[in-house]
Amino acid sequence: MKTATITFQYLQTTAEQLSSAERQLLDAAKEACSKAYAPYSNFRVGAAVMLDNGLIVAGNNQENAAYPSGTCAERCAIFYANANYPDNAVSAIAIVAMDSDGCITLSPVSPCGACRQVLLETENRYATPIRILLCGAKEVYVIESARSLLPLQFDAQNVGV
Repeated sequence: MKTATITFQYLQTTAEQLSSAERQLLDAAKEACSKAYAPYSNFRVGAAVMLDNGLIVAGNNQENAAYPSGTCAERCAIFYANANYPDNAVSAIAIVAMDSDGCITLSPVSPCGACRQVLLETENRYATPIRILLCGAKEVYVIESARSLLPLQFDAQNVGV
């Protein structure tokens, strides 16, 4: 038997230290967050993806009384981008959450497991890493690839495709 440890690196920074393109992406995620439909949890999440052509596409969480019929912000944005711009890779995603008082969460919020899998699948589809910006009120975590969020990934090789 062997014990192993999995770690990954991320950059801890502030929104002001991001590039202008990343700040624009963050602003789009904040705007999407403010428009989320979350009447049950009152926890709104916004995501904005930047495509390799510079276009920004945003999405937000959409709740439904018939849970789990809703969807997360990350999947909303990525699926929209993949459906409408199938020839353009996602190069970055910014994710922001607001609490029930409408304030951006103090600490960054990370994607759920299903969204991590979708991010990884999108990276694999386009053979391009996705830069992930997890944004809180005071700090931003910058992660260079979805592989870091899902190191023991499930992919086509696992199912013998």
